[in-house]
Amino acid sequence: MRKDFVIPEVKGVSVAIINEEVEGEQGWYVYLINENKEELKNVLVTSTGYKKEQDEVIKTSTLRHMIADLPANSYARVESIMDDVFHLNNQYWVSFQKEGIMCDKKYIFIPDSIQDKNKTYVPVVGKSGILISS
Repeated sequence: MRKDFVIPEVKGVSVAIINEEVEGEQGWYVYLINENKEELKNVLVTSTGYKKEQDEVIKTSTLRHMIADLPANSYARVESIMDDVFHLNNQYWVSFQKEGIMCDKKYIFIPDSIQDKNKTYVPVVGKSGILISS
């Protein structure tokens, strides 16, 4: 029965964390980027931070963000992220409909990867940041 399910490969959807000034405040912000020629519909982004240290599990609250439609070749600012959680795995689980098919993908920024030295050019947004592409 499981072989009957076709799990679509997610391409052209990325998550970036960019350090920038927004409304006079300098900070790190999470962006969802659609590099496809088709829009994404009913986008749900779930974010959480976690880490297991010896016998202790550290976990942040889970946040959920809904983006009704993300047009082709565009981006949306999802949330701000505090540097207090950079030492954790920061996971963004993105679900959406593309051409009527439900898709999802996890993007995980590993501990201490969110640093200026790891910045790269982020297409569509046109800024430098830490990028995970599909």
